[in-house]
Amino acid sequence: MKTRMAAILLCAVSVLSTFLQTAIAQTEVRQSTKDGFIKTSDGVRIHYVEAGSGRPIVFIPGWTMPTWIWQKQIDEFSKHYHIVAVDPRSQGESDQPTYGHMPETRSRDYKELVDHLALKQPVLVGWSMACGELVKYAEQFGTDNVGGMVLVDGLLADKLSPEMFAFASGWMNQLQRDRQKQADGFVRSMYKKPQTEEYLKRVIDASTQVPADAAAILIYNMIAVKDLSTGFARMNRPVLFAYQPDSQATADFLKSKLGDKLRLERFDGDGHALFVDDPEKFNGVVEEFIHNLPK
Repeated sequence: MKTRMAAILLCAVSVLSTFLQTAIAQTEVRQSTKDGFIKTSDGVRIHYVEAGSGRPIVFIPGWTMPTWIWQKQIDEFSKHYHIVAVDPRSQGESDQPTYGHMPETRSRDYKELVDHLALKQPVLVGWSMACGELVKYAEQFGTDNVGGMVLVDGLLADKLSPEMFAFASGWMNQLQRDRQKQADGFVRSMYKKPQTEEYLKRVIDASTQVPADAAAILIYNMIAVKDLSTGFARMNRPVLFAYQPDSQATADFLKSKLGDKLRLERFDGDGHALFVDDPEKFNGVVEEFIHNLPK
């Protein structure tokens, strides 16, 4: 009996020690994260967080989302990489101007951030709306100073179907009528894996901080883009598209445009925020992609 109790106690101590070491490591990562701001060429303050050292990775969230939506990636990748996560204009802690919500302007913000921090060959990771913004980044600035691009579950096409355009129009009308209800429904639809109510409410609150007018014009500007061909032509670095099954049409479209430059990774069973639903798989896929990039 004494031997058995000793073994149980030893096991408990080992588990507790591992838990404490993990908690301490995560706390050290968060404590080493620092906030910064840049002022863009058109006078907008853009907020970003920075952590770690090594090859730079820039994380860009989707429509109305805050930079900390990437927290599980910031915690993991900052162990070995220089992480920069940005709040796009009108989102998170960045300024909320009444202008400049075109994909071209927002992508220019990201380029100015890259230049301000003197990042060399950064890997640019964009989720949802940011996928189109990164194509516009390539169109305007090329990809000579880009290590690679990771596009996460965005909607990209030559043109939207009438059904999708009608859906987007209804979406814009809904958020003008009842911003809170729209944000609640949208955020909860982003996940297929269980999330705590506290976490969901925090994301909902962050989304509703974006003014309704800005949120609506962001959607309009996204669906108004009719030609991405120049951006695709200038993407001369490897591209990873991580997506869930509902975005298969975008995966097929990207393959037709990028060919062998594109790697596809499908996340079955995960939602639109697949990097939150399955962070271990997502982080592993991105890590492998980065590891195989040309030096």
